[in-house]
Amino acid sequence: MNQENCILISNQKNWVEQAAKDQLCGVGRLPGVIRAVGLPDLHPGKTPVGMAVLSQGRFYPHLIGNDIGCGMSLFKTEVKQKKFKMDKWVTRLNSIRGLEDIPCDIPYEEACPIRDFGTIGAGNHFAEFQCLDQVYDGDRAEKLGLMDGKIFLLIHSGSRGYGQEILSRFYSPDGLKEGTSKADAYLAEHDNALLWAGRNRLAAAVKLLDYLNVDSRTERLTDSCHNYVEQTREGWLHRKGSVSAGHHALVIPGSRGSLTYVCVPGRDTHISLDSISHGAGRKWARSICKSRIDRKYDRNSIRSTRYKSQVVCHDTNLLFAEAPEAYKNVEQVMESLLEYGLVDVVATLRPLITFKG
Repeated sequence: MNQENCILISNQKNWVEQAAKDQLCGVGRLPGVIRAVGLPDLHPGKTPVGMAVLSQGRFYPHLIGNDIGCGMSLFKTEVKQKKFKMDKWVTRLNSIRGLEDIPCDIPYEEACPIRDFGTIGAGNHFAEFQCLDQVYDGDRAEKLGLMDGKIFLLIHSGSRGYGQEILSRFYSPDGLKEGTSKADAYLAEHDNALLWAGRNRLAAAVKLLDYLNVDSRTERLTDSCHNYVEQTREGWLHRKGSVSAGHHALVIPGSRGSLTYVCVPGRDTHISLDSISHGAGRKWARSICKSRIDRKYDRNSIRSTRYKSQVVCHDTNLLFAEAPEAYKNVEQVMESLLEYGLVDVVATLRPLITFKG
């Protein structure tokens, strides 16, 4: 990076698209922006994804995007791995197109701003049943609750259409000046979106387990969002596709065909604005995926992975758009994070069933 207030955390093995670097530099030139950091999963979007941005005097809702509060929750279920029924669960899940098909009670007094509460959404959102693959730090894995032989459920979702509604009302290319009534109004709704995004992930988990006729009690082991803004001592810290290093633990998934890394933040994350990658990051635009790998798969093979896990998704275009080849190598992303001392790996989780819809 040749711009003084921009930094890219990566290494030579980890490919980052030039368009993403250019977008990051553009963000760094916005009024009030003090520093912009690209993480190893940086890739282009409407704004760059996989970044943390510090500004003073004003903040920018469009840098956070339209899915305020999007994040990942890792739940430990009451289902023992030895009692997991792959074929039975896949058959059951194939009988619905999405979680919208399952009724949902809203156990909160406040009015719910999410139209399809307890759903995942399209794009890269997913629900994935996982099991423990490899342990790197036994003590920490034990404390995190990873060693009980249970099935895990990782939910990646956000505030659904609520975040888009907020952004459409508050978008301004010049950002929002701190202390103004408009900025305060945005922050109030932003915080409400964070609250309901977390509730939405929990509701989606309970829905899935209920529908599978298993014990729906869960223990939320980690919960982190990666699209939001917070006020710090130094200014306004935007995260778009990045996770706060303030969490006791976090998950970094790759794609449906890779492992998920359970990590703890490193001791000194100042270089990355106390932010950590939220995943592997896209390698290909969705529009070109099918043409590149159409001949590699048939209608059945596209629904399985090298880990012998199964993918439940009724949208063929989405299956190709979210294929493992469309994403960067998560191992290379992890190498970069480890090289910079941003994380320590506790364990890896292996996919069993990935549900899209």
